[in-house]
Amino acid sequence: MIEYVKTILLKVSFDKKLFEKELRKGLNMLTPHEVQEFKTWCYKTFSKIYLGVLNKYFVKLA
Repeated sequence: MIEYVKTILLKVSFDKKLFEKELRKGLNMLTPHEVQEFKTWCYKTFSKIYLGVLNKYFVKLA
């Protein structure tokens, strides 16, 4: 499931609203272990453009 969510985020990363919506949906689909791996990948891949969005969702999980 994690690879599916990653693929979706890569495809919608051109639009902030879509990115945030799909990030939220993706987090609901993943297990706690997958979320940690997914968080690392998200920050590595998108922190330059969507740091605020990532912090909004991942800081809550810390």
